[in-house]
Amino acid sequence: MPATGAFAGGVMRKFLVILDDSRECLNAMRFAALRAARTGGQVQILSIISPEEFAGWIGVADLMRAEARERIEAHFEVFAKWMRDRQGIDPELVIREGDPVEQILAQIEDDPEIGILVLGAGTTGNNPGPLVTQLSRNSGSLPIPITIVPGEMSRDRLEAVSKG
Repeated sequence: MPATGAFAGGVMRKFLVILDDSRECLNAMRFAALRAARTGGQVQILSIISPEEFAGWIGVADLMRAEARERIEAHFEVFAKWMRDRQGIDPELVIREGDPVEQILAQIEDDPEIGILVLGAGTTGNNPGPLVTQLSRNSGSLPIPITIVPGEMSRDRLEAVSKG
């Protein structure tokens, strides 16, 4: 029996979601996990370390980079445990370093199984957040669709819309 989330050729669809310190990240994670569970897909979680974090700290850059990775892995484990326990999804973690938009585009290019980019929209004022703003401008030239999940969407509503 073929997997329900498979593309032609048998390639599984991955939902790429960005792990950062924003509140809207939570709804994007939930949506990606729910959709992947319902469509037989997978979740890839991308976290990007900004090189500015190390600027001016040449002597301790490697230590700071290692600490950033540990922090990311601990944050990832919280989401991964929820995805495994509640949705039966075992997410994959990818950590890249550089400009966030460039690294997201590079990850999409590097992994042909990624089928959808899931972003959380910010909740302050009329600003959806820098990633949503920048990637929306480029959306016409992206090789995959973007799903933007409102940061204020309730858990119940999120679960209802992710069933479709």
